[in-house]
Amino acid sequence: MDLGLQDRVYLVTGATRGLGFAAARELAADGAKVIVTGRSEETVAEAAGRLGGDAFGVVADNADPAAADRLVTAAHERYGRLDGVLISVGGPPAGSHETVTDDQWQSAFETVFLGAVRLARTAAARLGEGGVIGFVLSGSVHEPIPGLTVSNGLRPGLAGFAKSLADEVGPRGIRVVGLLPGRIDTDRVRSLDAMTGDADAARKRSSAAIPLRRYGTPEEFGRAAAFLLSPAASYVTGVMLQIDGGARRGF
Repeated sequence: MDLGLQDRVYLVTGATRGLGFAAARELAADGAKVIVTGRSEETVAEAAGRLGGDAFGVVADNADPAAADRLVTAAHERYGRLDGVLISVGGPPAGSHETVTDDQWQSAFETVFLGAVRLARTAAARLGEGGVIGFVLSGSVHEPIPGLTVSNGLRPGLAGFAKSLADEVGPRGIRVVGLLPGRIDTDRVRSLDAMTGDADAARKRSSAAIPLRRYGTPEEFGRAAAFLLSPAASYVTGVMLQIDGGARRGF
């Protein structure tokens, strides 16, 4: 199946590793031109190098109010166009309502929530018909995850924003989609498993609760993201796609 990605231009934040990189890799593999961002010059350069081709890296912090305009402008200056953005940020700190501090809440809000809203808003103003805005969220949009109180608080709100944005920009031919990863085998998930004190046991417990009885791979997430962001999904908007091996039982 031809996804129609050849020579289209996508901006992917938080793309130096994990889910962001997995999505960027699949987009690039299908012929898209990709701009990857991260907070470290070294990791951004490494990620762009691993993607090869026309991939380009820009150092940016989602919490920086100036980052959104700078990134969208960089896409137009580099490639003369922008067809879509995928907004992915690292997971906020783990912890309960008793252990997470005000500073941690504020930092997570600036990065995970407001930074994402700001970039989506900036991109929406400059995307044309056929453009797409994607958010990498979490299964916590539907169901709280034990020990991830900050994520449980912020991700559902961001999903609500994405749904509202889909209604608002739809008449201009712009799509908005959300991706809800479950237990994908990334450094982040392995770290969460390790925090239990027995990573192997935690993985076995989690896998047993997933109908497919295993964690997903970054490649599986990346392929789903590439499809949703591509012209092949041109009539799909306002959705929150679960990529979780069937872990969520609700409709």
